[in-house]
Amino acid sequence: MKTITVAQRRARLALRHHLARPARTVEQTVTDMVGFHSSDPATVYLSAWARVKGFAVADLERALYEERSLVRILGNRRTLFVVPRDLAAVVVGACATTLAAQERRRLVGLLRDQVHAADPDGWLERVRTETLAALRARGEADARTLTRDVPDLGTRLTFGEGKTWGGTMGVSTRMLFLLTAEATVVRARPNGTWTSGQYRWAPMDEWLGEPLPHIPVENARAELIRRYLHSFGPATETDVRWWTGFTARQVRDALAIVGSTQVQLEDGGTGLVLPDDLGAVRAPAAWVAFLPSLDPTVMGWKERDWYLGPHGPALFDRNGNAGPTVWAGGRVVGGWGQVEDGGVRVRLLEDVPATARRAIETQRRSLERWLDGVRIRARFPTPLARELEQEH
Repeated sequence: MKTITVAQRRARLALRHHLARPARTVEQTVTDMVGFHSSDPATVYLSAWARVKGFAVADLERALYEERSLVRILGNRRTLFVVPRDLAAVVVGACATTLAAQERRRLVGLLRDQVHAADPDGWLERVRTETLAALRARGEADARTLTRDVPDLGTRLTFGEGKTWGGTMGVSTRMLFLLTAEATVVRARPNGTWTSGQYRWAPMDEWLGEPLPHIPVENARAELIRRYLHSFGPATETDVRWWTGFTARQVRDALAIVGSTQVQLEDGGTGLVLPDDLGAVRAPAAWVAFLPSLDPTVMGWKERDWYLGPHGPALFDRNGNAGPTVWAGGRVVGGWGQVEDGGVRVRLLEDVPATARRAIETQRRSLERWLDGVRIRARFPTPLARELEQEH
């Protein structure tokens, strides 16, 4: 088998992820990254800032809410992504059936145990129908408005009883999650600023002007993995399974359709690439990058030693969520965070050359100017991020 070195993997990452060569538009970089993580609303904007020269908040808002060339959708690993419009149908085809079935079972169980409905399936279907009717009547609405229209959405459910993260929520939260998993509804504009996660909702077909095309599940899984390998290959089968959330059988069936090729990795493992992707990539000039929490590059592989090194405990939380990272030459060398006044702070976790230090400082100042006092509150704080927040 052909061997692909760590240096080659880092060169591919730098170029294909637009970290050493900026993208022309936000749509281009979202397409080439196979979507941006959107569990934390700020991630999408900061991931775009890192990759698109001259990026402004209005560029992404135009694509999401005016032209709707990008769509916020629930996808693999039950993760919220912003994806290009053509990829939305692929993600739905690959993931929606399983996601929706799981969520429906979960919600029916909660209703049976806590609401004591004699027919929880019937209760759920009735409230689902009323919710969609109310949403279509309004065009767009937030959860509070929908609950006024459909009072049963206000029914309280308990979750995580006895756990530190336990609490209560309205049925509206689970109902809208179910409808999102089905790709029946979509998150529209937020009620607040670009950092807000309080969205209005709209019917998916009305938001896009047409229903998403149907793609058979086997074809959709294969296309999703093909796009992943195009941007992230070489990747191990473990990487593919983790990134997609598919079972081993589903991944292997999809890889057979794709026709992936095995390569030897420098660390002795076996990687997968597309059959036309065996050629060498010319390493770009030295580069640095500041990537946000849950950035798709940081979260792109399960086996991360070749770019993360020993820094995982400082830069990831206990659930595997990545915090803000500082990159130099294709690897993570530290992290960044903000203090109360919005200033950006950096902590390097290893020695880097003086030229890289100067480039990192230039990038820090650039990010601080771009944020212009906006304070990003991490949804999934990591040990290093917590430490930096406490600095003065």
